[in-house]
Amino acid sequence: MTPFVLLTYYCLLILGASIAGGMIPMWIRLTHRRMEIAVSFVAGVMLGIGLLHMLPHAVEQARNNAPDAQGTDLTVMLWVLAGLLTMFFIERFFCFHHHEVEDGEVTCHHDHDHGDDHGHGHDLTWSGAALGLTLHSIIAGVALAASVQHGHGNWPLAGLGTFIVIMLHKPFDSMTIATLMARGGWSTGWKHLVNGLFSLAIPLGAFIFQVGIMGGDEGGPTLAYALAFAAGTFLCIALSDLLPELQFHDHDRVKLSAALVLGLALAYGVCRLEEISHQHPPALPSATTNETS
Repeated sequence: MTPFVLLTYYCLLILGASIAGGMIPMWIRLTHRRMEIAVSFVAGVMLGIGLLHMLPHAVEQARNNAPDAQGTDLTVMLWVLAGLLTMFFIERFFCFHHHEVEDGEVTCHHDHDHGDDHGHGHDLTWSGAALGLTLHSIIAGVALAASVQHGHGNWPLAGLGTFIVIMLHKPFDSMTIATLMARGGWSTGWKHLVNGLFSLAIPLGAFIFQVGIMGGDEGGPTLAYALAFAAGTFLCIALSDLLPELQFHDHDRVKLSAALVLGLALAYGVCRLEEISHQHPPALPSATTNETS
């Protein structure tokens, strides 16, 4: 299966998950506890894939294209830092990446007081969230395409870990936009339209990578740095979901911790599956060797 075909399958499945995520608030009423446990699990998967899958592959890819291993490793880590900071500033200025549910509404992690004159609550709007989440999704599409491109020669399911992360996380993003639009009184038709357009962000990111970033370079350092950048974005997103639990969620510590560990275990299992699939049985001694020995 060619990388383009596999990437197309992945994008179609993610597109369906995104559309379904926007419809979740119409089907079931989510509780704060269920949401936080699900977010902890997905954040664990994302953290594991970023650190155990993308980052090692980025280092390997970069070293294969440069003789100076020490300088190459530093460049890779700079791209990781660039990805982390890019996502950090997107979240800081759009305040979009929040999936808490209180009485059917999405709330921001930072809606708390620091004194009478220093409140820092954010009035989260669907348009701001949609813009921030679209940028985030385009970057995720780049990450998916880079993962598929890196592993397509060795594994029929190249990029599986990255696909799983995006597939699990995408419904939360669509649900955030749909919930905010419902709070603003928008009609069901408008919610479906915005959700449908938003679901195209992942394929757009994959297209940008294939055509605008990679071009005809299939195995050069560009692929390594794209993987490193994606690892940084995954790290930032995972931590932005996990760290608020330490400060604002004193309840359900055991369940949230178990969900995190389970997510990390899934990520580790996917990485091990890839390693096993890459292992080849030792070559049998040739007949000539046996005759001469």
